[in-house]
Amino acid sequence: MASRFHYPGRRDLLAVAGAMTMVGTPALSRAAWPDKPVRVVVAFPAGGLADVLMRLLAPPLSEALGQPVIIDNRSGASGNVAALEVVRNGSDGRTFLVNVTTLESVNPLMFERMPVQPALDLQHVALLANTQLFLVTRPTLATDTLAEFVAYAKANPGKLSYGSAGNGTAPHVGGELFKQAAGIAAAHIPYRGAAPAIQGVMAGQVDYALVPGTVFPSVKAGKLKLLAVASRRRPSYAADVSTIEEAGFGKVYVDTPFAVYAPAAMPAVNVARMNQALNRLLVQPAVRARFAEVGGEPLALSPAEVRALVRDEIALFGPIVKALGIRAD
Repeated sequence: MASRFHYPGRRDLLAVAGAMTMVGTPALSRAAWPDKPVRVVVAFPAGGLADVLMRLLAPPLSEALGQPVIIDNRSGASGNVAALEVVRNGSDGRTFLVNVTTLESVNPLMFERMPVQPALDLQHVALLANTQLFLVTRPTLATDTLAEFVAYAKANPGKLSYGSAGNGTAPHVGGELFKQAAGIAAAHIPYRGAAPAIQGVMAGQVDYALVPGTVFPSVKAGKLKLLAVASRRRPSYAADVSTIEEAGFGKVYVDTPFAVYAPAAMPAVNVARMNQALNRLLVQPAVRARFAEVGGEPLALSPAEVRALVRDEIALFGPIVKALGIRAD
């Protein structure tokens, strides 16, 4: 399937950062905080969607806060590694976490022992973006539509495998939901992040995966086949891609919100300042356009609104995780 999307390179990141600064991101009245560089621990490897989105925001966010914004990638254990790093070493009042919200909705059910207790050890700061997951297959698979793919899977039971960003991640939950809804069998192969999972599909290590919009350039280049989106609706940035439900294979809804967290003890004034700086950026047309190109929908929410979103996700994913018996390695 042809794609009209463009993945940002270094030159693009610099250009959009300049554009966002010019449209008006004033430094927030040079207050006492932050007085040193701000560290953002991202729970995914470089090249993953959360990493790409945060790197798009880092230059204008630095301008707004008046301090450098340093991105620290800490992937592993479905986001627990990054969360533990922030809880253990984030007492300086300027360390934040970018993690998928399944840290709260799935991980406590999947891990027998959690290294952190998200509800007690962390607090919500903002929502970076909501993202959708797309079902892609290796290019050598002899199917071009979702119906053909399901028919092939049923004709070859037990021969297919799918990759995910890790046990208990939204791509894993979505993958199991899709198998159940479509009535197919496939082995699950967990990777450490979406970017390695995408590489796994392209290399033929696995046959398919549910992945974020960072995959669009690879689809355009013919390195992957894009079959459907696992969402309630077609996203505005990919209006030509049918949902799994539209194709007749069940209600597979696994949107993936990326939230910004802080240690529970971080002063409220610091949290409010970071929320304000982020939300001022997230409503800017230049940011929204660039996020759309890599499959992200920015949402400017308050900490209370993020908490409400997570509560809804817990109510949705909790029963699914228990029913499917998803466990950590």
